[in-house]
Amino acid sequence: MQFADIKNDIAFRKIFGNENKTEILISFLNAVLKLEGNKKITWVEITNPYQLPIVLGAKSTILDVKAKDKIGNEYIVEMQVTDKIGFAKRVVYYSAKSYSAQLNAGENYYQLKPTIFIGILNFVFLEGENYLSRHLILDAETGEHKLKDLDFNFIELPKFNKTEQELQTLVEKWVYFIKNAENLTVIPAGLEDEGLKSAYTEADRHNWKKEDLEAYEYSRIRETDEVAEKMLVIEKRNIEFAKSMLADNEPNEKIAKHTKLTVEQIEQLRNEMNQ
Repeated sequence: MQFADIKNDIAFRKIFGNENKTEILISFLNAVLKLEGNKKITWVEITNPYQLPIVLGAKSTILDVKAKDKIGNEYIVEMQVTDKIGFAKRVVYYSAKSYSAQLNAGENYYQLKPTIFIGILNFVFLEGENYLSRHLILDAETGEHKLKDLDFNFIELPKFNKTEQELQTLVEKWVYFIKNAENLTVIPAGLEDEGLKSAYTEADRHNWKKEDLEAYEYSRIRETDEVAEKMLVIEKRNIEFAKSMLADNEPNEKIAKHTKLTVEQIEQLRNEMNQ
């Protein structure tokens, strides 16, 4: 088997936004939200199902999967690869916008249903060691949870370091899949959940159509280029900052600490400026 990188935009939407395999999203939501018994989600409608981009490899502004359950609760599952400026504010804005969009003109507020956001982050966003966290609107003094319609959940992949042998809960197995699938060659032993089994099967690139594979590979190349461009921008900023510190005659070690440049690079800059 050759599993895709689930963090890739094509793979993420193909697996979680699959209209014909909704057991995948159902299993994931139940595991992350710790829903049991009669609270379990048993049916979802994916409201933005997976489709190949019109332009090969074109990236969406926001990479997400949206769904509704049978009582109308809305779910947003978003994959965020890099930490971007204003991310926290965008999460609140985006969730609130999705919540308010439920109502048409003249409809009553009581018709609004909760919006649950799940962000899968490939970077550290919050303090603390927990890889899975839930954020609610609570009374600052009493802890009362009266405003229940916005619910934010975050999975921080860098904080999850369990091996296959250490996996116990279904949510751990899901996070392990998202973080490590591209490095696996077989489905982990002892996997009983049908939704997660389907996710592994759908992630196996041997089962993909040619056009899906082409879009996936194009996306990988584009992501590599974007990272390289970002690193180049950062390096240029560090060099300019280093030059300003050199102009103030700051020592090389101090400049290295603030710019992440090596002492050798800084010394070369110093020599160039003195020529």
